[in-house]
Amino acid sequence: MTATTSLDPTGLVDPAVHAAGAQHEIWRWMREHSPVHRHEPTHLPAFWSLTRYEDVRAVYRDPGRFSSASGVLLRPTRLREDPGAGMTLALTDPPRHKELRNTVADWFTARSVRALEEAMRGMVRAVLAQAVEAEEADFVHDVAGRLSIYTIGHMMGVPEPDHETLFRWTNEAFEAGVSLAAHQELMLYFIDLMDRRTANPADDLVSMLLGGTVEGELLTEEEVLLNCENLVGATENGRLALAGAMQAFLENPGEWARLREDRSLLPSAVEETLRWTSSATHSMRTATEPMTLHDRQIAPGDKVVVWVPSANRDESVFPAPFTFDISRKPNRHLALASGEHFCLGATLARAQARILLSELLDSTEKIEPAAAPTPVHSIAVNGPEHLPVHITGK
Repeated sequence: MTATTSLDPTGLVDPAVHAAGAQHEIWRWMREHSPVHRHEPTHLPAFWSLTRYEDVRAVYRDPGRFSSASGVLLRPTRLREDPGAGMTLALTDPPRHKELRNTVADWFTARSVRALEEAMRGMVRAVLAQAVEAEEADFVHDVAGRLSIYTIGHMMGVPEPDHETLFRWTNEAFEAGVSLAAHQELMLYFIDLMDRRTANPADDLVSMLLGGTVEGELLTEEEVLLNCENLVGATENGRLALAGAMQAFLENPGEWARLREDRSLLPSAVEETLRWTSSATHSMRTATEPMTLHDRQIAPGDKVVVWVPSANRDESVFPAPFTFDISRKPNRHLALASGEHFCLGATLARAQARILLSELLDSTEKIEPAAAPTPVHSIAVNGPEHLPVHITGK
């Protein structure tokens, strides 16, 4: 496909438009002229686009009228309904969603994440040491990707010697999106881990899923397996957010210098990187009742898509939204969603970013681009697919 260069909203379903960065001008036009926009069916089903901050936030916070149960991403019509519908955290509505969330929530509390910080710091130091030693590193793959997978592997009870294998399978199955063999290996691994944890429960996420109940019933093996897959697959957003943060600083070196000079800016810097990257490009809901939004009539069963980066660049909410400002306050971004589906791993995501940035400041003298970044070609996620860098240690 050739990237659409006009302000035609149909370009939003073209991955090349997103890779070229042309989507932001389309969203800007839509926020002003067509905040609730009807897209007729193509290879995708018909859907409505929402681009303004308040509308996106309202959809997130109203699961009664905007259901997640039948899918949260635009899928080609030929693929039909998402196979995890009604069974994974992302694809359930209250009250089932809350019960399912509660089975693993303890692992994502502020206290639990604090307990993980020493382990995460060790992981960051290890991957950065490898990157410094190498003549050139791909920050997406060698740093952000490894950190994301090693962390969730640790939480799921994957033995440390298997972390690198898990990383390889995940790259092939999710990042590249082309290896069915790697996906099968990954699923077989988790089936085996589930068997081991059924016999010998431990303090990890897989054991919690196996022992968790929803509506008084234990989760089925299929539900546990799909949620394991969901947890591992969700690291793609984490990887892109961390790599996107590094890209933002490389493209705005003055902000990196500010952070080096003033570490008190670290918390607001983390929030600004989340707003700026908004690695989840869209989220979809299904309308459950008739409604009117900005004079547009939405019918039950209609698909409604919220464009998160657009909400996080809404001029009515964020002054100078296209400026990367690590001291930005307030910063009420929606990069981690809102309401019932507020990102379960939000505290973990913030901790990972904070630890990675602080270790980069502590252990590196200089970080420079080694080549131009390669963007992801997707309408579901965004960020660099490859970010070649030279990292000089202190």
